[in-house]
Amino acid sequence: MKKTAFAFTLASLLFFTNISWAQPLHQNHDFTHADTLRGSITPERAWWDVTKYALDVKFDFNKRSITGSNTIYYTIVASPADEMQIDLQVGLDIDSIIYLDKPLTFRRDGNVYFVAVPSGRYTTEVNHLTVYYHGIPRPALRPPWDGGVIWSKDKNGNPWITVACQGLGASVWYPCKDHQSDEPDSASLTITVPDTLQAVANGRLRNETYNTDGTATYTWAVTNPINNYNLVPYIGRYAHWHEDYKGLKGKLDCDFWVLEYNVDKAKAQFQQVFKMLKCFEYWFGPYPFYEDGYKLVEAPHLGMEHQSAVAYGNGFMNGYRGTDLSGTGWGLKWDFIIVHESGHEWFGNNITSKDIADMWVHESFTNYAEALFTTCEYGKEAGDEYVTGTRSRIQNDMPIQGPFGVNREGSGDMYYKGGNMIHTIRQVINNDSLFRQILIGLNKTYYHKTVTGKEIEDYISRISGIDFSKVFEQYLTTTNIPVLEYKIDKNKLSYRWTNCVSGFDMPVKINFDGERRIKPREKWKTLKVKNSGGNFSVDRNFYITSVEVK
Repeated sequence: MKKTAFAFTLASLLFFTNISWAQPLHQNHDFTHADTLRGSITPERAWWDVTKYALDVKFDFNKRSITGSNTIYYTIVASPADEMQIDLQVGLDIDSIIYLDKPLTFRRDGNVYFVAVPSGRYTTEVNHLTVYYHGIPRPALRPPWDGGVIWSKDKNGNPWITVACQGLGASVWYPCKDHQSDEPDSASLTITVPDTLQAVANGRLRNETYNTDGTATYTWAVTNPINNYNLVPYIGRYAHWHEDYKGLKGKLDCDFWVLEYNVDKAKAQFQQVFKMLKCFEYWFGPYPFYEDGYKLVEAPHLGMEHQSAVAYGNGFMNGYRGTDLSGTGWGLKWDFIIVHESGHEWFGNNITSKDIADMWVHESFTNYAEALFTTCEYGKEAGDEYVTGTRSRIQNDMPIQGPFGVNREGSGDMYYKGGNMIHTIRQVINNDSLFRQILIGLNKTYYHKTVTGKEIEDYISRISGIDFSKVFEQYLTTTNIPVLEYKIDKNKLSYRWTNCVSGFDMPVKINFDGERRIKPREKWKTLKVKNSGGNFSVDRNFYITSVEVK
């Protein structure tokens, strides 16, 4: 390979890697016992349901360490196993586990602890135990893609600490039931920091205490269900301001936390939040967490969708670090992190996939939210241009849907290809009022719930009245883009689908002898046309390819 070609390929790979949100778990992998423990519903997980986490933690910036505890509240939902699985990744160690004022015995298996919970557990009420732990957690090497705890400093040398752990798992910094299918119904996070710093977390501030030893303790809490990786501490020298937003459910508290020296430019840039909220409430329904408010918090990494406390690190500029990911110009007219990460409040935080293999439910819809925001601000043609422009970033390296039960997502194509899949489905429905009802209905039907991808697929088919099962199979489980083959013979147009799954029969809009919709199948179909000398084209909004057969 020539050096120039190699350099281009390497640069391209690095660029595509850097614009993928998901942490790099989708790479080919020989799955292990540890992967199964992490990604499946083991017998030691199946019998109990988390109802609340109450975290109390202290980060030591100099030692890069954590000490703390998590009180785990749970109910018994099935015949109990002999043990309870609690996840805590290597680097952190459990000191003790207390249940009814008595210590429990436990054993370790890599990133998992198995706890011997007494057989006389209460089955008619909420139980709880407290896990005390300490250690040096995995540091984030390239957050948010290669995550962990982020130990940083602001430009004045003040400590600046947070966590990014999607995919990697919240057990990288606290003990929990680290599986997306089981969310606590509520959670609190108590953080002790030097009194020169502030601690910010999800939800609302419940308590702020200045201690006599030069520290301060902050307690934040959410009253809504929250997935594990969304619980987050932000520790830094922050300034704060508050604004009200009049939304579909009344007054929404919007709070903004940025480093002290960034207040002026943040106040200007963050006005886009209110345009985003207006647009997404129109398309998706009410913001899902009015009780916990909306926050945008400056972070030392690019961004993450932490529920009610969205991480922001885009440098107070439009685009993705000043770049338009669509190549059309439209992506430079708004702040990518504000729009994309906030879009996850609906898809990812309100609706959460049970298994990370279905992470397309989070990312495909949220990627498409970018196009919808462009539409809200600049019109439908602009939105269409934006989403179709992102196709140049699709790699078709592996299926979007990942392997189940081993904590692995599929291809990073869940973003751009997934967004174009949603856009294609919108064209097939051919009724924007109904399409909007579907998006709103998803967020209402699965409000604060965990789902399978199949549930989302079936809902769209049921409400639209169109069987999209083969469309989802095509775009989610294969790397093949359907090919519309056509041939023109005098006054006849023949067409069929190839490079597709068996039974694929998606309708498509074409322009030949006028605009028309056809429903190809795998066998040739023919229709009569008036003008066989015209040009044939497929509506660009359908993510397919077309080939003329002579």
